[in-house]
Amino acid sequence: MTKQEALFEYLLRIGDNSLIMGHRMSEWCGHGPILEQDIALINIALDHIGQAKNWLTLACEVEGKERTEDDLAYHRDVLDFRNLLLVEQPNGNWGDTLVRGFLFDTWNYYFAKALTNSMNTQIADIATKSLKEISYHKNYSADWMVRLGDGTEESHTKMQDALNRLWMYSGELFTMDEVDEIMLKDVIGVDLHLVRKEWDDDVNATLTEATLHRPPDAWMQKGGKTGIHTEHLGYILAEMQFLPRAYPDAKW
Repeated sequence: MTKQEALFEYLLRIGDNSLIMGHRMSEWCGHGPILEQDIALINIALDHIGQAKNWLTLACEVEGKERTEDDLAYHRDVLDFRNLLLVEQPNGNWGDTLVRGFLFDTWNYYFAKALTNSMNTQIADIATKSLKEISYHKNYSADWMVRLGDGTEESHTKMQDALNRLWMYSGELFTMDEVDEIMLKDVIGVDLHLVRKEWDDDVNATLTEATLHRPPDAWMQKGGKTGIHTEHLGYILAEMQFLPRAYPDAKW
C-alpha cells in the first residue's frame, strides 16, 4: 500500500464515520422525546454532515480521480464504506442513541484533538475546525448519560441495557492496522493506543457518576474499517442513496 492510498483510506474512515453518524442522528428529526432535544439532535446531525463533507472533499483531492464528496457519499456500495460498526447501529430507544453517541463522541473528541497536531496541515485544520462541535457532542451525550443513568429505576435500567448491548463495538475504536501504522509513522495520523487511555479515563469517570457499570472487555466486533459491516449499513444506504441513484443526472 502506497502512502497516497493509505491517506485516502484514512480520510475515508474519518469522513464515513461522520457521514453515517450524521444520517443516524438525522433520523430523529420529528421524533425527539421533547422539542428541545429534537432540535439539538438535528443540529448534531448537521455538524456531522458538515464534517463529513470536509473530510470526503479532502479524500477526493488525495485520490485524484475527479470524484466529488457527493460521489463518495451516494455512489459507493456497502463494501466500500469504511465507517466504524458502532456508528451504524440503529437508534433504538433514547437510551440506545445516547449510549452510542457517548461511546463514539468521547472517542471522537480525543481522536480529533490528536489530529490537530497532524503534520498534514489540511487534516490539522479540519480537525481544529471540527473540535468545537465535537466538544459539544461529547458534553451533550455525557450529560445525558449521567441524567438518565442516575435517574429513575427505569431510565437506569434502559441505559445499562444499551451499554451492555453496544459495548462490543467499542473495541474497534482502537484497532490499529496497516493504514493507521503508515499514517502514524508519517506523523499524519493518531496513535489509537494513546487515545484509548484518555477514552478509558473519561468513560470510567462518567459511568461512575452515572451509577452505570462498565461491561467487561470481552470479545469485540470489528471489520467496519476494512469494509465488513453489519446488516444495518445496507438499510442506511438504501435510504440515503435512493434519490441520487434513481436520478443520477438531476441538478439541484
